[in-house]
Amino acid sequence: MKHSVLAASFSALALMAGTTAYAQSAGDWSVGVGLGYVQPADDNGSLAGGTLDADIGDDVQLTLTAEYFIWDNIGLELLAATPFEHDIKLNGVDAGSVRHLPPTLSLQYHFDMGGNVKPFIGAGINFTGFWDEETKGPLAGTSLSIKNSFGLALHAGVDFKVSDHGALRTDVRWIDIDADVKVNGTKVGTVNIDPVVFGVSYVHTF
Repeated sequence: MKHSVLAASFSALALMAGTTAYAQSAGDWSVGVGLGYVQPADDNGSLAGGTLDADIGDDVQLTLTAEYFIWDNIGLELLAATPFEHDIKLNGVDAGSVRHLPPTLSLQYHFDMGGNVKPFIGAGINFTGFWDEETKGPLAGTSLSIKNSFGLALHAGVDFKVSDHGALRTDVRWIDIDADVKVNGTKVGTVNIDPVVFGVSYVHTF
C-alpha cells in the first residue's frame, strides 16, 4: 500500500495544470531547499533463492535542488540530498542498514497560465549510490554489499508563489531503483526499491 497514493498524487497535480501560474524565462535559475521523505515500495524482492523477503525502511532528509531554464518554462533540474539511511529487514527481522545518495537529473515543463500557482511535470535519470552497509541479526558477521543503480525518474509538483522571486513547493517523485545484493562476495538477488519521494521546499528564482 506504500504506493497507493502515487496515482492520486499525480492525478491531482495534473488537474492543477489548468489553474493559473507565473512565468519563468530562458536563462533563469532556481534553487530550492526542503525535506524529502523516501518511501520504498512494499515488496522489495526475494533473496537467497526466494527464502528471504527483503523490506527496505523509510527515511527523511534535507533536499537541495538547482534548475536552469533552457527555454521559457522548460528547465533542467538537479536533485541532491543529505545521505539517506534505510533499515533492512529480512523475513520481518532486522538485518542491517545502508546509506545512499540519489542525485537525479530531470527535464521539466512548468505550465504557464499567469497567476501565482505553477504546476510542473518532469522526467529524467537517477543515480543511486549505496555505501556504509551494516549487518546484524540473520546477517551478523557477514559482509553486505548493495550495487549502485541507474534508473528512470518521474517528477510532478506545484509551486505556490509567495514573493516576486520565492515559492513554496510540494512535489512527488517516483524513482526506479533496482540493485544487486551480495553477501560475502556472492550475489544473493536483487532488491527492487522503487521509492516514491514526497517533498516540500522553498524555491528561489534568480
